[in-house]
Amino acid sequence: MPHYPTRRKVRPINPHKLALSKWTAVVALNKEKHFLVTRVVPPISPDLPVEEIELQAVISGRSVVLPWRDLQDDARWHQGWV
Repeated sequence: MPHYPTRRKVRPINPHKLALSKWTAVVALNKEKHFLVTRVVPPISPDLPVEEIELQAVISGRSVVLPWRDLQDDARWHQGWV
């Protein structure tokens, strides 16, 4: 029987429910791996969808703003603190 590669699951993420969620970077960013979503950046107009979130490093408190869709990339982020 041939072996077929398994399909990666796409995690459904609702950007409005990301606030205070925990994330682990697969590759450390500035020696920081554990992050918390501190803010969902509101769009310029209420008619536009949410595009960005603010992540804060747990250790240093440094914040970075990035597109929320980046969190769906399993090669870069894991949900929760691993």
